[in-house]
Amino acid sequence: MNGLIAKIYIKNGMAVLSPDSLEALDISPVTLALSAAEHGAHALYIGDLADTDEEHEKNLTILREICSASEVPVIGAEYYFLTRMEDVKKQLYAGCKHVVLDGDCSDSAAVLKEVSQKFGRDKIFVRAYDPSMPKGTTLEDITRYACEVLDLSDMERFADAYQLIQSEKMDSGNALEAAFNWADFKKDPQGLVPVIVQDYKTSQVLMAAYMNEQAYLDTLKTGKMNYYSRSRQTQWLKGETSGHYQYVKSLTADCDMDTILATVRQVGAACHTGSYSCFFNEITPKQYDEKNPLQVFEDVYAVIQDRKVNPKEGSYTNYLFDKGIDKILKKVGEEATEIVIAAKNPNPEETKYEIADFLYHVMVLMAEKGVTWEDITTELANR
Repeated sequence: MNGLIAKIYIKNGMAVLSPDSLEALDISPVTLALSAAEHGAHALYIGDLADTDEEHEKNLTILREICSASEVPVIGAEYYFLTRMEDVKKQLYAGCKHVVLDGDCSDSAAVLKEVSQKFGRDKIFVRAYDPSMPKGTTLEDITRYACEVLDLSDMERFADAYQLIQSEKMDSGNALEAAFNWADFKKDPQGLVPVIVQDYKTSQVLMAAYMNEQAYLDTLKTGKMNYYSRSRQTQWLKGETSGHYQYVKSLTADCDMDTILATVRQVGAACHTGSYSCFFNEITPKQYDEKNPLQVFEDVYAVIQDRKVNPKEGSYTNYLFDKGIDKILKKVGEEATEIVIAAKNPNPEETKYEIADFLYHVMVLMAEKGVTWEDITTELANR
């Protein structure tokens, strides 16, 4: 892994100064992680300093939030480093791109081989290796089952995240290279260009706004969407007060060079009303059946979530929620078996029906466990 790695340590759900000094910092771990990336970190090293299993689970919740929000890879580790398959699995399932194993433990060679074969050596790091000391892991083991050795004392490669964001030097790694200058665009009489903003994953239209030259240049410089407000007659950074930043994924001009289409990763809601998208006032009802797969899943899932919050008498979904997790799991297992049986039939219609039935029950399970389709698609995209 190339580039600067920012170190963040978590104790009891809070960011702390270091493993040696557990002084709580005046910033949340998630905000610290995002700020470190904005200040030039190419990866985040998250050290879990938990003393108990209960605290470990609390820190894992924070780790999931960091992984979900971070635009750069996250490396998961514990202060005593990972020594069991279960530890590694929890870190990777939380969203970490890589995990760090300890080469000093007597059984580390067996663990290293086990996790490498299950998850792939490209996900496994080992902390600095000293061949002069007796170890359970040999250099041959590391070469075969890990992709890299990390030396946390390497000052050129590792930086303390809190110190990094205190520095005034902002890395230019977030800057975007533009194929067009502002002069290439056709502006309106006020010197503005309209911007249409879409979610980069779903293509959902989030908002429409305008840019002046400075907003365009600042967007390219920071990698975050800047606009010009016609009503206030001033430039503004989206999310500056709300924290709902828009991180640029792409900027595209139309054929006439008078409109910009931006695809972004939206943090929080795009609309000042709290709605994810500003476009929610339906003027005419849709006259078609929605066939976008992800949108269909999202719509069905939304209905299931609504049933959980607002129970409806006679609802089968509410029946499942009322019966609890064991009943839901039983139905998921039964429907999976039905798929296997249906697939033996040469007619694909029955298989199609059973898969749809299975996915519905899986969505009930997802709602029960608080897992969303975005969680699932993000996990799939990371594999």
